[in-house]
Amino acid sequence: MGRGPIHITLQTGPRLTRPVPPEVVEALLSAQITATAGERSGFQLAFDLTKTGALSRRLLPEGFFDPKTRVILSVSVKGTAEVLLDGLIVRQEVGASNQPGHSTLTVTGEDLSVLMDLEERTDRFPNLRPSQRVARILAKYADYGIEPRVFQEKIEQPPREQLRVEYQTATDLAYVTDLARANGYIFFLEPGPRPGRSTAVWGPEIRIGQRQHALNVNMDANSTVDQLTFAYDGTAREEPQARVQNPATRDTLLLPQPDIGPLRPPLGRRATPALRRRTLSGTAKKESEQAQAELLARAALSADAISGSGSLDVNRHGYILRPRELVGVRGAGVTYDGDYYVKSVTHNIRPGSYQQNFTLSREGLIARSGTVRP
Repeated sequence: MGRGPIHITLQTGPRLTRPVPPEVVEALLSAQITATAGERSGFQLAFDLTKTGALSRRLLPEGFFDPKTRVILSVSVKGTAEVLLDGLIVRQEVGASNQPGHSTLTVTGEDLSVLMDLEERTDRFPNLRPSQRVARILAKYADYGIEPRVFQEKIEQPPREQLRVEYQTATDLAYVTDLARANGYIFFLEPGPRPGRSTAVWGPEIRIGQRQHALNVNMDANSTVDQLTFAYDGTAREEPQARVQNPATRDTLLLPQPDIGPLRPPLGRRATPALRRRTLSGTAKKESEQAQAELLARAALSADAISGSGSLDVNRHGYILRPRELVGVRGAGVTYDGDYYVKSVTHNIRPGSYQQNFTLSREGLIARSGTVRP
């Protein structure tokens, strides 16, 4: 499927995939893929279901689009290929119509992390810190080409089997995600860079390093985005409070406010203040390191009071905007120009059209640097 500089490659299979027959590519009406930081990615593909076509007569009855079928979708823009989706079908819908050419097949699915959410497990992890537990769990999914990328937690939490043994009583995905939130991290699967390979990332949001090509607005011929909307939510940021108990004296101690900079480097020059104060429950019964990690996590995860949203035409922009990375904004004015974290991206692809809707976030106002990557 391709018009001009944009071409789609679609592969399917039970576990190992291969390119779909030409009839499937020709029948593809649209593809929508959504990727969000800290959440699983989802997709929806719509096909023309002509009564006499191969999809209706042969492929659909043979189970070609059945749930748990693996789907890999890659897009090439101006010769540069990128894997947008590696996931499993979880649902199919057929819309039959009396009007010729209006019957459709729609398949909906999620990225490969859905494999981690199919079975509740009970497991124990003696003498394993959080990152070690995550690495052990992710190793079970190597058969699907998933390679773990696990960061060590920012606050050391040495395991003490004589005091506590950590147990899992949930699905692998729920347990790994809970461990991420407790440390101010996110967990997600990044498809690619080659079809059939994915990276399972358990770690902080990436707010350092190379920026993507800037989003230009209100810059006449140099504009790549038609409109950008920004919001400053004064109630978004919280100042969490946590107390720990001295087991010997039973006295409680209020932990000091943590510096979130090492976990979430600032992107704005003028930080937004925390208008809310929230007391974390249950920290007094936890070990000091766990309580400190939870306090840091809550302070970091609530820090982004600045949000932005918009849409772009990939043909006009010239590049695919990737989620969970940094991008610069130009033309929005002194207050809102500068670098942002790309929180989510929705790809909307149709023959001859490739649109992206996106959301951005950061913790402060005014760019920290006078220059933005073009």
